[in-house]
Amino acid sequence: MLQTVCCIHILCLSSVFTSPPKDGEDPFDTKDLPKNLGYVARMKDGVMYVYNDAAAADKHQPKDLPCPDYLTFIDDMNFLIALIAQGPTKTYTHRRLKFLMSKFNVHEMLNDMEELKELKINPHRDFYNCRKVDTHIHAAACMNQKHLLRFIKRSYRVDAERVVHSLKGREVTMKELFESLNLHPYDLTVDSLDVHAGRQTFQRFDKFNAKYNPVGASELRDLYLKTENHISGEYFATIIKEVASDLEDAKYQYAEPRLSIYGSNPIEWTKLSSWFVKHRVFSPNLKWMIQVPRIYDIFRGRDFVPHFGKMLENIFLPVFQATIDPQSNPELSIFLKHVTGFDSVDDESKHSGHMFSSKSPKPEEWDIAKNPSYTYYIYYMYANIAVLNQLRMQRGMNTFMFRPHCGEAGAITHLLAAFMTADNISHGLNLKKSPVLQYLYFLTQIPIAMSPLSNNSLFLEYAKNPLLEFQKKGLVVSLSTDDPMQFHYTKEPLMEEYAIAAQVFKLSTCDMCEIARNSVLQSSLSHEEKLHFLGQAYLKEGPEGNDIRKTNVAQIRMAYRYETLCYELNLIKEGLKTE
Repeated sequence: MLQTVCCIHILCLSSVFTSPPKDGEDPFDTKDLPKNLGYVARMKDGVMYVYNDAAAADKHQPKDLPCPDYLTFIDDMNFLIALIAQGPTKTYTHRRLKFLMSKFNVHEMLNDMEELKELKINPHRDFYNCRKVDTHIHAAACMNQKHLLRFIKRSYRVDAERVVHSLKGREVTMKELFESLNLHPYDLTVDSLDVHAGRQTFQRFDKFNAKYNPVGASELRDLYLKTENHISGEYFATIIKEVASDLEDAKYQYAEPRLSIYGSNPIEWTKLSSWFVKHRVFSPNLKWMIQVPRIYDIFRGRDFVPHFGKMLENIFLPVFQATIDPQSNPELSIFLKHVTGFDSVDDESKHSGHMFSSKSPKPEEWDIAKNPSYTYYIYYMYANIAVLNQLRMQRGMNTFMFRPHCGEAGAITHLLAAFMTADNISHGLNLKKSPVLQYLYFLTQIPIAMSPLSNNSLFLEYAKNPLLEFQKKGLVVSLSTDDPMQFHYTKEPLMEEYAIAAQVFKLSTCDMCEIARNSVLQSSLSHEEKLHFLGQAYLKEGPEGNDIRKTNVAQIRMAYRYETLCYELNLIKEGLKTE
């Protein structure tokens, strides 16, 4: 049974990323787009199938692009649910995790000074000039609050008389818009802007979402933080380009911002790609991801979609069509070159009341105004990405990772579904509630992007965050900002995240550089970029794959991690032999 789980997991792991454009190359060039294959893509039972032609589609004779089978997935999921509840398994994994923690503490006592000595004699490289990637950040909050405030004031000085909004069917200038809100940008402060999360957002995801509205006004959110508005998302594009410019100046920092596709309408992709190309929102320091909010219930309640299957079709069909015939929508084809993965987002603590099983309705049958479960979303997103990746790989195109938000709150089954499907996850706090799953994440080395400052304002106090515990045990953790607008104060929010973690958890330089190396490994940077940032042998395991001159991670640490993992895997192997 576990073999099937592993097979399912591998389908998406072999992701291929487009190399960054070389000097002088135009990242928006459409000359070399592949020709139309003439295939037909149609959705059946929530999964896209690709056919040679319409006749084959009518007979349901799809091309051989296998995806994880629905019933096999449910069988494996039920097997894992039983496994994580087994008393002896829980006892065994709890003891192994306790042992891993103690073992690292002993390693630290014995080798702390040796690791430091190794780093001191490493020329040129230190924590500040190690590459690090912000592995989880939302584009709509990628600037800090001071940056947004400065931009609002500057745009008002320059564009006060510009028509920027439609108010009750009437076009209004920026000056008129601010007057209708009884505001003047000169009087605004970061306090009156009120986009920073504080004590009042703890355990209140609804209040946190409201923080995306500057001064509590949705009109200003539409104007400054949306890709689709009266000025075609110009201000939002400019803010992102300024953030990218700061990253390029910092040189050693990269980010993976998320842009939203909701699934209420298939034209969303065309609008988003048009915004991206029109404003040339490209930077070598940004790798784009698509986040899909789990808000089907809202769309169904407003009659935007007839059933859940239509929402899935709106999300995936345009991407399949742009893969089959890139010239039919050149802007979307170019945009997809810069997209590296998909994310699933929303408040995990919302309980759907539905348990994903073989009796669950198919997406085309899910026509009630109730949201499907987290696992239901995850399976159908993953199955479609698996088919899409195989098609794109055949065409020599870049493929996509699956990196959902998971384990921030809600049921433990979320982490189980992600274990079966995800390339890596964001948050993972609830892993500390399940020793079996935590041990499985350790054995498989599934990366986790953690955001302690974000969690501190929403779900878990900073001192209780399991980041240090996970890092000591050997889980692959990285640090990320989530929403700098809500949680950070400085111009370099990622460095702020590292600095606070280092102070609170008393991290050594080697710990910090190891987390930075993890962030590059789990990121969507291309193979060429990783070769440059981590060394020529970065794909090899253990100290052999570590170039200390690039990563500033001590070889003693790498040897310890490798030996510990091999020892644990060998224990499992020996246990299987004796059965």
